[in-house]
Amino acid sequence: MTAAHQHARVLMIEDHRDIAEMVGGYLEGQGYELDYAADGVTGLHLAVVNDYDVVILDLMLPGLDGLAVCRRLREDARRDTPVLMLTARDTQQDKITGLDSGADDYLVKPFDIRELEARVRALVRRARGGVTADLLQVGDLTLDTGTHELHRAGQRLTLTPTALKVLTVLMRASPRIVSRHDLEHEVWGDLPPDSDTLRSHLYTLRKVIDRPFDRPLLHTVHGAGYRLAVDDGE
Repeated sequence: MTAAHQHARVLMIEDHRDIAEMVGGYLEGQGYELDYAADGVTGLHLAVVNDYDVVILDLMLPGLDGLAVCRRLREDARRDTPVLMLTARDTQQDKITGLDSGADDYLVKPFDIRELEARVRALVRRARGGVTADLLQVGDLTLDTGTHELHRAGQRLTLTPTALKVLTVLMRASPRIVSRHDLEHEVWGDLPPDSDTLRSHLYTLRKVIDRPFDRPLLHTVHGAGYRLAVDDGE
């Protein structure tokens, strides 16, 4: 574990004790601090009252399922803690549903524990950031990269950490086009997700930064990639 990730605090919400013990033991051996909850209600409470670097969240949970936990964490508690969702469901719609609920990444059971740790490490690095804070602006959309405060037309907006990272890449490049490959590399590094993941985050971006407003800023340039600009350039 590199110095940038030492003392990272992780909450695991998982009702299968053998999986929880396996993951917990491995992560603690890598230097993470771990809290554990076996049901959704307890897990949501811990995620709201404590500060974690990452939440590892099982989809199927007693009391409150993972989708409900994630939605309440984002919409009710307004917490932007990165969420890695674990599930045995691997269809495209299941993945999109999980990401639309507010998850940042998605891992299908059974999984390689080393890949899980790598994805947790990437979420920690992404959330903590590594660039100098500044104020980005495209049209009436502004993002303070230090405080992660996002506004459009004076209205405060909220995104998941990964969707915010996608937006940051596009805002820094504006008005240039960013290819899908470059966007995925900037956000996920050497662990690119499947195509459904980026598509879902872009859908979320459009829903938050464009749909409530008169003029869209996020444009798909077919065959080339994506651009954030006041007009679509056509």
